[in-house]
Amino acid sequence: MPVRTAAAYIRVSTDDQLEYSPDSQINKIKEYAQHNNIHVIDEFIFLDEGISGRKAEKRPAFMKMIALAKTKPKPFDMILVWKFSRFARNREDSIVYKSMLRKQFGIDVISISEQIGEDKTSILIEALLEAMDEYYSINLAEEVKRGMNEKFSRGGVVSQPPFGYKMGNDIFVPDEETAHVVRMIFEDYVAGVGIRKIAMKLNEMGIRSTKGNLFENRTIEYILTNPTYIGKLRRNPNGRDSTDRFHQSEDTVIVDGKHEPIISEEVFNKASERLKEQKRKYVRHAQQKPADFMLRGLCRCSDCGSTLVQAVKGTSLQCHKYARGQCKISHSITIKKMNEAVIDQIKADIDNSEITFISPKKSAAQTDNINAVLLEKEYKKLERVKEAFEAGIDSIEEYKMNKLRIQSRISELESAVPQPSQDEMVAGFKMKAMEVMDKIMSDDISENDKNSILREMISHITFDRKNMTIQIAYLSPV
Repeated sequence: MPVRTAAAYIRVSTDDQLEYSPDSQINKIKEYAQHNNIHVIDEFIFLDEGISGRKAEKRPAFMKMIALAKTKPKPFDMILVWKFSRFARNREDSIVYKSMLRKQFGIDVISISEQIGEDKTSILIEALLEAMDEYYSINLAEEVKRGMNEKFSRGGVVSQPPFGYKMGNDIFVPDEETAHVVRMIFEDYVAGVGIRKIAMKLNEMGIRSTKGNLFENRTIEYILTNPTYIGKLRRNPNGRDSTDRFHQSEDTVIVDGKHEPIISEEVFNKASERLKEQKRKYVRHAQQKPADFMLRGLCRCSDCGSTLVQAVKGTSLQCHKYARGQCKISHSITIKKMNEAVIDQIKADIDNSEITFISPKKSAAQTDNINAVLLEKEYKKLERVKEAFEAGIDSIEEYKMNKLRIQSRISELESAVPQPSQDEMVAGFKMKAMEVMDKIMSDDISENDKNSILREMISHITFDRKNMTIQIAYLSPV
């Protein structure tokens, strides 16, 4: 009987018992292989440690193994696991990957501790085992959640330390390197400094968040609303709510913690009162829905490239990142002035033959009928190979190779379509621009309709606040 080759997949979650340790699983798999004339190749031993098996895409070693299984000639004949639950605890993942491995590549997944035979009843037995594993996984998650809620109710730590703290012996401990930054944030805010200015100050000082990111308005607000800094803990026993960014839900529970406070309750309460006052003002203004403007989404900051958004009750524009404390240069300008500047620039460009056009991706309607169909197919192929890579089915090398091949084909098809000359594009632009001017200067057309009209002609408008100039990037008219 010829020697068959095998890969081994080992997964250990943080909740597993000692018998499921990586070494234990590897030893058992090698014992099984030796008794069954199977050769386990050391370089094909894949380990995901401390990772849940509920979702395949969150297991890097697993996805690497699947990508390798697709290579030709096939690198191994089978994949050995300690139990089917090590391969997947999600029945959907199990069915998809086992079916793909078996049908497309001739690779079986074998559980060395759950021998199910090779007759047709083995299908039912394997499905039953996987269903039991999935039930165990879901039940375990509920038990873990219940345990965490119980620990939290007694003031125990069940989350990562926030900015300003580090993890001690099952307790938050003030971090000497960042605790003073938290105090400065509260002191500045209580003294009347705005959230955006505090964020900009920290960024200019080179201070970064716990994850190494720049500070934003919401980062500062999160700190100002976090009762952890006064010695308390908060948690939603129903689980995390992505829509409740600052944990203001009625379900949120606050208990006394066992850690040392960084901020006094007096300072924290003053900050909370100021935040509430600012929120009241914000809500009052937000109820008055600002009117749409014709340049919505078209104007960009010349320094960071971000979109200019409405500010000051909808009467002016400002750089989106500047408003969040991430851009150093203000690009404030009234909507009226920007409208006038854009209209004047379009008028000037009608008489200008040196215009730079941006060609949008060609659609089927913009090419001849034969190329339209072929291009459409190639673009769909491009999307599919990207999806295959993101799902872990294709390796990065396979993705790059497929992408280059398809892009090359797209270039060939597009080059077969006659490209308009600069003179033809300028002539087309002038005709379109004159039509647009009549419409955007009319009082009978809504701001939203004007915006739609401009988007058919303009890619974006770059505003330079320092020199008070704008540059309009036009879409190719033909």
